Amino acid sequence: QRQLVESGGGSVQSGASLRLSCVVTGFTHKSNCMGWFRQAPGKEREGVALIDSKGIPTYAESVKGRFTISQDNAKNTLYLEMNSLKSEHTAMYYCAADTPEISLGWGITTSSCELDSDFLKWGQGTQVTVSS
Repeated sequence: QRQLVESGGGSVQSGASLRLSCVVTGFTHKSNCMGWFRQAPGKEREGVALIDSKGIPTYAESVKGRFTISQDNAKNTLYLEMNSLKSEHTAMYYCAADTPEISLGWGITTSSCELDSDFLKWGQGTQVTVSS
């Protein structure tokens, strides 16, 4: 049973940087998709950045050039480097993994790795607060 534990959040001033970490445990195979999501007070959860099984990243337009997703397979850890933080980045940030495998028949499966994909595993979240 894959488990995700985030850390690295905190309260910072505008312009600061933070690196979030998500340690993954309890798995027997590499995830088909992992990513970071956030939910600000009064708003819906939104996708921030994803990385697929080939290591190809996808970013929300609002964070391109500012946030970087990466993974260290030896440490079973997913990262989100956030630079030049602004107050609008204040939110609870969640790590997520595994999108559903869809059978195409003949033993062939496919899955999606998109910002609006359904994820099966979620961490408990880490709070990021940016003050101006």
